[in-house]
Amino acid sequence: MKVEYMFDFLTAKPVLIGLHLTFAIIGIDAFLWLLGEFWADVANTKRRVWAAVIGCVGFVMTWIIGGYYYVKFYGTLVKPTILSGTAPWAHAIAMEAKEHIFLFLVPMGITAFFVAFLDQETIARLQLKRPILWLVGTIAALGLFIGALGFIISAAARWGILQS
Repeated sequence: MKVEYMFDFLTAKPVLIGLHLTFAIIGIDAFLWLLGEFWADVANTKRRVWAAVIGCVGFVMTWIIGGYYYVKFYGTLVKPTILSGTAPWAHAIAMEAKEHIFLFLVPMGITAFFVAFLDQETIARLQLKRPILWLVGTIAALGLFIGALGFIISAAARWGILQS
């Protein structure tokens, strides 16, 4: 019986949104950490790998939780509210962009994970520092951008409710 209550709690709409956001922040922070490790030429690959693992796990969890929320609540409750509200463009632009941009983040994060295993000598010899910084910086920046898009979508849903 307690497991059933825990599942009901974890799959409640506000809890899902909170978990989605929490794991996104963990993923973004971990990739910012990884960016700092590469920027400072830290020779400790173990720390870089941990940062990449945490970032990837954060993004994968965000993907799973966000996908469940999208299927369970967004299409039936939130999307119609947004489309009938004062900012229907929020779905057409912000949500569509968010959906498609996020598809790139997990593969980019996995690429950063593999790159994290490279030692400093290999990075220097292959002149990879700048491309690695661009990769990891882009991951963090896209994560932040997707967060801003999520804010727009949430605001549009609230505006739609207020208009009703």
